[in-house]
Amino acid sequence: MRKLLFLLAVLSVATLINAQTGSITGRVTTSDGKPAELVNITLEKTSRGATVNAGGRYTINKVPAGTYTIIASFSGLISQQTEITVTAGQTTTADFQLTESNEELQEVVVRSSSHSVTNKASDMIARMPIRNLENPQVYNIVGKELIKQQNIIALTDAFGNAPGVTPILYPSGGIGALSRGFSTDVNARNGLQSTAGRSSADIANVERIEFIKGPSGTLFGGGISSFGGVVNLVTKKPFETFKGQVDLSLGSFNLGRISTDINAPLTSDKTLLFRANGAIQKQDSYNERGFYNSAIFAPSLLYKATDRLNILIDAEIYSVNSVRPSYTRIDESAGIRSYADLPLDYKRSLLSNDLDAKSTGSKFFAEAKYQINDSWASTTALAFTNEYVERSYQDYPVWYSRDSVAIDVSKYGPVSNTYTNFQQNFNGSFKTGSLKHTFLAGINFTQAAGYGQSGGTGVIRRLSVNSPGKVDRTLVDSALVPGKLMDWGTLKNITYAAYVSDVINFSDRLYAMLSLRYDYMDARSKGPWASPYTQGSLSPKLGLVYQVIKDKVSLFGSYMNGFQNYPPISQPDGAQFTVKPIYAVQYEGGIKAELLDKKINTTLSYYYIDINNAIRYTADFYAFQDGKQVSKGIEWDFTANPAAGLTLVLGYGYNDNRIINTEGLEGNKVSNAPTHIGNYWINYQFQTGGLKNFGIGAGGNYVSDAYFDDTNLFLLPAYHIVGATAFYENDKWRVGAKLNNIGNQKSWGFWGAPNPTRNFVANFTFKF
Repeated sequence: MRKLLFLLAVLSVATLINAQTGSITGRVTTSDGKPAELVNITLEKTSRGATVNAGGRYTINKVPAGTYTIIASFSGLISQQTEITVTAGQTTTADFQLTESNEELQEVVVRSSSHSVTNKASDMIARMPIRNLENPQVYNIVGKELIKQQNIIALTDAFGNAPGVTPILYPSGGIGALSRGFSTDVNARNGLQSTAGRSSADIANVERIEFIKGPSGTLFGGGISSFGGVVNLVTKKPFETFKGQVDLSLGSFNLGRISTDINAPLTSDKTLLFRANGAIQKQDSYNERGFYNSAIFAPSLLYKATDRLNILIDAEIYSVNSVRPSYTRIDESAGIRSYADLPLDYKRSLLSNDLDAKSTGSKFFAEAKYQINDSWASTTALAFTNEYVERSYQDYPVWYSRDSVAIDVSKYGPVSNTYTNFQQNFNGSFKTGSLKHTFLAGINFTQAAGYGQSGGTGVIRRLSVNSPGKVDRTLVDSALVPGKLMDWGTLKNITYAAYVSDVINFSDRLYAMLSLRYDYMDARSKGPWASPYTQGSLSPKLGLVYQVIKDKVSLFGSYMNGFQNYPPISQPDGAQFTVKPIYAVQYEGGIKAELLDKKINTTLSYYYIDINNAIRYTADFYAFQDGKQVSKGIEWDFTANPAAGLTLVLGYGYNDNRIINTEGLEGNKVSNAPTHIGNYWINYQFQTGGLKNFGIGAGGNYVSDAYFDDTNLFLLPAYHIVGATAFYENDKWRVGAKLNNIGNQKSWGFWGAPNPTRNFVANFTFKF
């Protein structure tokens, strides 16, 4: 009976709410009377709106009775607005006619698409709605337009579009990025903690990739950020127009990939929206060993409950069966000092394809955004991420001479890591006297849980370059007797955090950011390597911005802090060494500019990252927390759409990351940290004439020498890889082809993982 009464009460309230609302409908046309598809219709000071469909019509339902300003807008067009009154139970009509013709509108659509490469708008980077020119932090965004232009099907291929960034392929099968001399895992998804350390990630559900530079512990915490920054994957969201596309990609190394993206409103009033992305891929390797087979399904649902409340739910299931990258090392006695001098042929392997890995990543996300009033909003988010590894064979060849390599293989699995993340943010604006404040207050709860087991064969076989045999799974499994598989115990870390951030407008040109975060970690793990502990961390962030030219050029300076929690260390004499949080502080200053109506976006900065309490070990393995490391450098980012159809992307990063106070390594360069990283891309799509809709693009990446390890004995040689693309695109279909690594260069990245040889990708997209 109680349940029945509760249900009747809910239905009564819903009926009462609907009875107090009305609808808005209308038609939007171009100056020549044709439908103006894709124009945005919004009600000022609300979250309600609609997108004009192919017939030029729109509808906004369940609008509370009252008077509103309704706006018709599209990037590159002059916005139009009018005042309307919505009456309960009735439909109000508001039509618009643009000053542009249909042909002019289509040209604006093309320009707007290209223009998106210069757009740095994001409410996740500062966790508040501030613009790039108001933000004292440096960040880069690689969006869907650039991904499309470059025919990218591997997520890591997009990383090279961010200045000073190179991709990382971990021996565990995961992915990351090198940023400012530090490895940075892909640990953020829609701003909340995630992971791609063992199951990787797919491009199919990615709207854009945000690279937030430098220690970012204040807003993201130690679980998401590294001292080099944060990599945040922003997923695709539902919208109000029915649209879809199917992509087919074929290419070198037996590549076959099909992906879909379908978006549809599920209700006539467009308050319930659905989108589904998916992909299946199979591909071999440039090497005789290696393959990558994957499948992803990613549905999402957006419910516009009221004009103030939006609820988003999404999921992502990603499964991979692949061969992990080899972690190849060189012994000092081998007489080899560069990976370019490894004696084994670049396309040959001494291991079998059945030494593979199988993993699944499951990610769920829910978010409720509520507009409390005109000044304040609440965002409540919950994320759940699980990486499960059924098995993962990982190999560690060690070269002892120019003809002798020792093969060591480990097997991981089952391994499971789960992250549950709850976050509550309040954003608002207010004034104290003449000062305007843009304010954020938030709390965060994260629980990491997991278990796993692994075992190693030790040196299972020594082979020569000319050995006919290969190490295979049968040999490895016979060496991994049950006693050699170690149970890791259970992982359980709980983190509680609270943070505030205030951007103060002293004038319409001068801004100051004051931010502070407190983290409390309760580590409760149990197992052979576990050391339960609790630890608190305080992380401040300060910044100053002055707009030299209003809304065009800003000078900025900032102080930022990042931290990493570290468990107690057992000393050789049995004593426990309590480790304080390891802190990195960054001082950065530079200039940002958005010019020619934001068709040009550029940032130039200098940074200095200082770590004063790193862990160092003496020759007899005693730990001390007085190690010092300094990473300093310059970054330049330039993106432009100076003319219709033309895209230009340029980037450069100089980094000098050195160990200052560690016995035997004083002054050495940090491993896997190249000094110079450059990227460039130019793309042009013809707008008129016989070549209209055809396009070409070309670009490349340069990475200078780096050292494989901190001893600076083994060199990862410099490389410069160039690619080019050609395509044709209209509103119904797109066909394109790209040739990667045109010069067929051999190159080695992080952990000594070799990069692919010359290859091509052909792509066909059907739109509906």
